[in-house]
Formats: sequence, structure tokens, C-alpha cells
Amino acid sequence: MIPPVFEYFRPKTLPEAFNLLNQYGEDAKILSGGQSLIPMMKFRLARPSYVVDINRIAGLSYIKEEGEYLKIGGLTRESEIEHSPLIRSKFPLLLDTAAVIADPQVRNMATVGGNLAHGDPANDHPATMLALGAQIVATSKAGERVIPIENFFVSLLSTALQPGEILTEIRIPIPPAGSGGAYFKLERKVGDFATAAVAVQVTLDANGVCQKAGIGLTNVGVTAVKAAKAEAFLRGKKLDEATIRQAGQLAADEAEPSSDLRGPAEYKKGLVKELTQRALLRALERARK
Repeated sequence: MIPPVFEYFRPKTLPEAFNLLNQYGEDAKILSGGQSLIPMMKFRLARPSYVVDINRIAGLSYIKEEGEYLKIGGLTRESEIEHSPLIRSKFPLLLDTAAVIADPQVRNMATVGGNLAHGDPANDHPATMLALGAQIVATSKAGERVIPIENFFVSLLSTALQPGEILTEIRIPIPPAGSGGAYFKLERKVGDFATAAVAVQVTLDANGVCQKAGIGLTNVGVTAVKAAKAEAFLRGKKLDEATIRQAGQLAADEAEPSSDLRGPAEYKKGLVKELTQRALLRALERARK
């Protein structure tokens, strides 16, 4: 299909973009990677009268460690995450996630910021960022505000971003020694949205006891799900077989999937249980290294 008529802008600075967003309000949509917005426009599920393309704005694409955080610019492409030496050496959960997003053509265009700002529970980064305890930097004409990731996803395709705000940065606390993560995803075919997926990040002490755990679930709720009960259960315990099995069950209990063409709800809950166990085992292996 062909989208309705719209007016297209390509600002070169953030102040220019903010002026356009403030001028046109809810009739304007931001275009970054375009891998979600453009298909929605073609199917007329989104009908913006004005499209503000922020790709020419300098300084919004980077991957760097600064202070206590890994900082990722909002316009950073998925392929940059996939091929970053820093990500490969220190953030295996992010590498796992980027590697299973759609296909190489999409990853060359899609942005991390757009993936999150779209607010789709079927996207992969929301669960990963929940597991990592990320923060979202939203910038507007009034300045910056930092949003904890657990407060960012409001409902289906809806986030805490306010009109006139642009997601400019993602901040992830740098994991201490003894940390490891993993992302496991089941899809009908390569490049599809997940039937279900699980992101896990754990930190172990010198005795192998879990000091911190993060678990995020993909496509089993109206937003990405933070499996808080499973996380709390893991803290203070060694990750033996029985503990991992129980954590998988707790995560499945926290999932709220709907039955659809990808399978019935009970099947998806079973997937969450199994994938949580697999992700915990892989994260444990990486943390020990």
C-alpha cells in the first residue's frame, strides 16, 4: 500500500528538530531507522501529517564507556552494536540481542533508540534493557530527563516519552566482575518477531552466589515484562539446577501472553519457562568466565 500524503523534514540539529515537533505536535512523527514507522505508514496504521527525519543530526550515534555507564546514542544502528568490539568483549547480552533482530538489511538501518521508542513488546531490546537496568535519556527544548527503564514502557506501542521529546541516549550500568548475560529467542522463521524470548543478566560473588539478577520477557504481555519475582528469588542463592528450574517457573507465572497465530498462551508460558532456564545457564557460564 501507499501511505497518505505527508510533509517531510530533515533537520540537521536538535534545536531544529525540537522546533518542528513543537510546531506540529501530535501530527508529527520522528523517523530514525524507519523499520517500524514506514511499514506502519504503508499499511496506514500510522498517518502522520509531518515526518521529522533525525538521521542528519550529528552526535547521536556512538557506543562508549563513560563513568559508570555504557552509553549508546539513540541513532546507533543495530549493526554497530553487533560489530562493536566493546559490546563483544563486555556485554554479551546486547550482542545476543542485536544478532537476532530481523536480518542484516534491517540491522543496517534500524536504530536502538527507535527499537525502544516504538514501544512494541515484540521488539527485542525492551526486555534486554529491563534485564540490564538501563536508563533512557529523553531530550526536549526544555532539556534532558532520565527515565528508569522499568517506568518507560506504558502500554502497547506507548512509552513515557512526551510530545516534543527525542530519545537521545541509553545508559546501561557497567556490570561488575562476575557478571554474565544471555538472550534466548524462539521465532517461527529467521527474522520474525519472537514467539517468546527471555533476556537474563546475573552477577555472582566470589562464592558463586547470585548478588543481582535481571530478567526481561519479550512478546508475552502488552509491554515487555520485568520478571521481578523470579529476580528476587534468585538473589542470595547459588544457581544450581533446582534454583534455575524454579526461577523459570516463576518467570512463566509472571508472563501474560495472548493466544495468536504463533501459539496458545499456555504454550508461550511453557516457552518462557524453558528459555529462562536456558538463558540462566548461559549467563551463569559467562559469569564464571
